[in-house]
Amino acid sequence: MSETLAMVAMTTVPDETVATQLAETLVKEGLAACVHILPQGRSFYIWDGEFQKDEEWTLILKLRRDGYPQLEERLRDLHPYEVPELIALPVVEGYAPYLTWLAGSREG
Repeated sequence: MSETLAMVAMTTVPDETVATQLAETLVKEGLAACVHILPQGRSFYIWDGEFQKDEEWTLILKLRRDGYPQLEERLRDLHPYEVPELIALPVVEGYAPYLTWLAGSREG
């Protein structure tokens, strides 16, 4: 297996309005080729020593790996959370026509 230029990143937000605004901004600014929004789900975690459970929306972002630093910087500016979740995974394999489209989604 060899890694591709593609990466999948995820973040969560408090509501559908924020999810839509982030998705539109990141795609229009060329920081993500595509953003898929998953509907409301529940997150359980510890924050500042306290158990939390919140309703959140998940964004799955598809991008080129070389665009990650810009994505991270912009997400920090736009995200409503003090410490936004942002995790990214390299795409090791994928459907070649889709990966070709994604690779052409921003200047390398």
